[in-house]
Amino acid sequence: MELDNLNQQAAAIAQELIALAGLEPGQILVVGCSTSEVRGEKIGTAGSDQVAASILDNLITACRERGLFLAIQCCEHLNRALVVEKDILSHYPLEPVSVVPVPHAGGALAAQAIKCFRQPVVVETIQAHAGLDIGSTLIGMHLKRVAVPLRLTEKYLGQAYVTAAKTRPKLIGGARAIYGDR
Repeated sequence: MELDNLNQQAAAIAQELIALAGLEPGQILVVGCSTSEVRGEKIGTAGSDQVAASILDNLITACRERGLFLAIQCCEHLNRALVVEKDILSHYPLEPVSVVPVPHAGGALAAQAIKCFRQPVVVETIQAHAGLDIGSTLIGMHLKRVAVPLRLTEKYLGQAYVTAAKTRPKLIGGARAIYGDR
């Protein structure tokens, strides 16, 4: 797998998602990723630190440029907990948990986030404003209540299918209700 091509794909996907979702500074982007799937293998069987580093670098850059919080979802062995930067704790009511993701218990991307984030902490759950699912890792549990699918230009990152979503407030009221721009 050519990492230069992967870098370009990851950067393009992150930038397009952030633009389509209309994310604003201080909002949260959750990402789940199977580096095995990116490499064309079955999820959980062939994780790659190099692939994880390549993808994560682009996600961090895109989020920092726009003042967004990035949450990296761990694999099912850690109940899909999330690695976040410690400064998110002063903006959202999240409670840290005690665990250190490693490639075979947390996943390669989460293990990489523990190494690369400035002050990483792990939280059990989050309600993100948008999400990116690379390789069918099932991030839906970490999105706000009403998720809206986004169609990205790039459908794959490496060999992994990419699914993206933004969220919106619930529409309540009924036939007489008036809703602002959504």
